[in-house]
Amino acid sequence: MVVQCDYVLEKQLSHFGWSRDNAPQITIEPGETVEFRITDTGGGEITQDSTADDISSMNFERFMPLTGPIAVDGAKASDALKITFLGFRPAGWGWSMISHMYGILPDQFPDPFLKIWNYDPSGQSPIDYEGKAHFPMRPFPGVIGLARDCEETLSCLPPHTSGGNLDVRDLTEGTELYLPVEVDGGLLSLGDTHVAQGHGELAGTALESPVDVSVKVELVKDANLAAPQFTTPGRPNSHVDEVGYFVTCGISSDLREGARQSTSQMIDLLTRLHSLSAIDAYLLCSLCGDLVINEMVNTPVNVVSLYFPKSVFE
Repeated sequence: MVVQCDYVLEKQLSHFGWSRDNAPQITIEPGETVEFRITDTGGGEITQDSTADDISSMNFERFMPLTGPIAVDGAKASDALKITFLGFRPAGWGWSMISHMYGILPDQFPDPFLKIWNYDPSGQSPIDYEGKAHFPMRPFPGVIGLARDCEETLSCLPPHTSGGNLDVRDLTEGTELYLPVEVDGGLLSLGDTHVAQGHGELAGTALESPVDVSVKVELVKDANLAAPQFTTPGRPNSHVDEVGYFVTCGISSDLREGARQSTSQMIDLLTRLHSLSAIDAYLLCSLCGDLVINEMVNTPVNVVSLYFPKSVFE
């Protein structure tokens, strides 16, 4: 649910990339509220009628539009913006894509795949995956950040020390996020909204969907943060963890290779236990599976595990 806010930013008030030279759409006082209306990360290139055959002709320069920016009066370098997520209004449809351009296993899944979703935007009913699995809606913005203090315009894709493409699933209703300010006003923008994702977004996308996001923006003077921080209102995994997890372990001196191993093993496990195709299992790992670094104490070997909630198949 989106609450009544002091300001509303429409979807067309958007930009691409992080720049201190982006003019603010509005300037607010600390403590005021804003509703960001957000186009999904496809920027309109993917519709409810799109198919995998359309992927090769998409204009990827239109991907990752950001709604904003907004300036906060009095925000200066060394301060932080405290952003409290008040509510979300999902559109009721979305998409997930597998492509060799993204994801942790492009060598195993080189062919394009596109899944169009329809779901209950109220969240009263779980999201259904063709009768094979189901999971709760949990909307959040994949991208939220402030402008960097540098001359060039930075891509939206990588995260940075003032936010960006964090893809942190726990930035949901009630969470309080703190972002370091580098330029006057902060210049806050949001985009890339998701309604379901596991920690890792392993196949390269989540359940991408247009979502309106309501936030309260406060100013913390002289916070001197080095990178984003946040606090959650409760136990982060309470929406899926009531019946336990399947867990596969990757063992490697390289964290990414460990993650690849645990993901490949989970795909094998899910296809065997639940009669899924490999691509179904890969997509569900992206939407529901959580990567965890179990240990880094035995230099140079690490343990990276993938936790997959059993509740998806209950």
